[in-house]
Amino acid sequence: MQIIHDIADLLMPRRCLQCGKRLSSQEKHLCLPCSMQLSFTEFHKKEHSPLEKKFWGLFPVGKAVSMFFYSGPRARQLIHAIKYKKHPKAGTYFAEIYADELKEYAFFDGIDGIIPMPIHWIRQLSRGYNQTHYIAQGIRNRTGLPIWKGVVKKRINNSTQTRLNKKERQENVKGIYQLIHPEIIANKHVLLIDDVTTTGSTLISCAQELAKAPNVTISILTFAIVSETAIPALQNDEPEISVYGVPLLE
Repeated sequence: MQIIHDIADLLMPRRCLQCGKRLSSQEKHLCLPCSMQLSFTEFHKKEHSPLEKKFWGLFPVGKAVSMFFYSGPRARQLIHAIKYKKHPKAGTYFAEIYADELKEYAFFDGIDGIIPMPIHWIRQLSRGYNQTHYIAQGIRNRTGLPIWKGVVKKRINNSTQTRLNKKERQENVKGIYQLIHPEIIANKHVLLIDDVTTTGSTLISCAQELAKAPNVTISILTFAIVSETAIPALQNDEPEISVYGVPLLE
């Protein structure tokens, strides 16, 4: 089997998704130097991550983590390759690595199932896949948690968020999701998965729609986050406690 892989690698050499360097037989998707340039958040090592705190009071949040910071060309190139350049299996691979790390910190304890962030059918038809499904598969491969597809759908094909400011992003995602099967997640703890957290507007919109199901708890896992301050702070009257009874403000 290894001989077959070696021959295939000779005829069709695998390249690093970031720098283009030929990969060794031990490397997958990224070469070791490029992997070392990713800036990992280590949010899972904190009792309440900065990402989790920013969602307090907006929906019934459980836990929230991101794998690395979306800063520097290496991280951006990796996400771009997964999302737009037909390399979604890299999402599965790195999700498996992240899941192995998260399991060491009992992150998945109490979680009942996984929901990949849905994209509109027109966008999926154009792209050929939904990258969050591949990320979810990596988590499932390491945890055995079921993936619940079709629970919520994106009913509006809104414009891209890339060039919008924070206020425009919030307006752009209002009412774009629709909860289809609340009975599947009622009384459940779900893990909502996305690729990148920028302002958090898309995640909040989808999570608030999921929260229409009775007694649901929603945890968040994304590959990357722009920065610890990227998520909007609580608006208007801030509740005094979180869903777990811990102070919201330090």
